[in-house]
Amino acid sequence: MPQRHSKNNNDLAFFTYDEKRKLGYGTQKERLGKDSIKPFDACCLCLKPFIDPMSCHKGHVFCKECILECLLAQKKDIQRKLAAHAAQQKQEKEEEEEKLMLQKAKELDAFDQQNHGAVPQYSDRNYSRDKNGFHGANSVKVTSYEEEALRTMKAFWLPSATPEAAVKVDAPDTSTICPEGREKLRLKTLFPVHFTEDTSEQKKPKALDRTYLCPSCKVTLTNTMSLVALSSCGHVFCKKCADRFMAVDKVCLICNKPCKERNLVNLEKGGTGFAGHGDHLEATDFKHLGSGSGLGLVRPATKT
Repeated sequence: MPQRHSKNNNDLAFFTYDEKRKLGYGTQKERLGKDSIKPFDACCLCLKPFIDPMSCHKGHVFCKECILECLLAQKKDIQRKLAAHAAQQKQEKEEEEEKLMLQKAKELDAFDQQNHGAVPQYSDRNYSRDKNGFHGANSVKVTSYEEEALRTMKAFWLPSATPEAAVKVDAPDTSTICPEGREKLRLKTLFPVHFTEDTSEQKKPKALDRTYLCPSCKVTLTNTMSLVALSSCGHVFCKKCADRFMAVDKVCLICNKPCKERNLVNLEKGGTGFAGHGDHLEATDFKHLGSGSGLGLVRPATKT
């Protein structure tokens, strides 16, 4: 049976829709699998099972070492930006003082010329001081023809004659931010998180096969459950038990430490793999034809 002619007609001067689809151009969609979803017991920075977990008041859980290194790197970057901003302000102040000195020197020369008439008047072009500190016609060292031509010519293709735009360094923000939620974060606002590990199994739990339980209802914690941590003591419960007991009794069920409504922190977690969970699990990638090369231009994939 002969095939359809429209899909095999390759003598056209342009790509047909079917040919573009076979080459992979256009919007490609793919559903994300389980490996692309972060589990609830993984660090938001290293994406590995957390070690000594710590959480912020927005519910983002990090390894203690990871978040400390992140905050330290942010502080070093802030110090570098502050130093660059201070150096720029110092340079601007020196340039302003130099302009004032040149303006005063111009006024004195104009006054001497008006009263005596012996000092020549300098224009703005040849008034700039040379390397020896002399200016104008009184300069002892005369600039060579090559240096003068190179200084005045507008050869933008030469690196030595290319003008440089002044880089403006703004005053940086001195507060560190959370790498996950982008809100302000300080070290003293972090609190340790304690998960209740399942020890009922006879086999020894491995580092990557640990399971955690809700200490109240003894249900295994998964991504399908909403988790609540107490910032006062760090114990983690499922949201049903937290709303039923801690929100009413105002006390932790494990350590009997008093807690308030603001101490209940909802922990952030990954998706479940089901569309009903509320997460959009479809990644799109747009690829269009490039000019000259057959590879084309690819836009990074976005999660929608």
